[in-house]
Amino acid sequence: MELSNLRPAEGSKHSDNFRRGRGHGSGNGKTAGKGHKGQKARSGATRPGFEGGQMPLYRRIPKRGFTNRNTKEIVAINVSALERFENGATVDVDALIEAGIIKNPKDGVKILGNGELTKKLNVKVDAYSASAKEKIEALGGNAEVM
Repeated sequence: MELSNLRPAEGSKHSDNFRRGRGHGSGNGKTAGKGHKGQKARSGATRPGFEGGQMPLYRRIPKRGFTNRNTKEIVAINVSALERFENGATVDVDALIEAGIIKNPKDGVKILGNGELTKKLNVKVDAYSASAKEKIEALGGNAEVM
């Protein structure tokens, strides 16, 4: 089976060109599947969240704080996670994804100084903590900011 052969299950989809309100012989005449009277039978449905004039939930709940639109989501990795690379290797975002250390780099990657490092590495990421940079450079490695 290939993607080009996929089909929806039999009977799970309805045709979009179904003509409503064309007599009772069509099986969907007269009220056209909308039942008798009431708000839902009429055109111009209410907006989502409308509660019939009652104060809606999104206005009843207290609002606290705010969301800063300019925040960046930085992925943090400890120095100990870099141990799985070979001695003298170049470690960048692509290498971290390939090694399975991170899945999504989001807005950037930062190396933190928790753990031990025993290999000389050439690391190229967005940011370093002071202790992480110290540990990488103490072994003769290079901590380069991209």
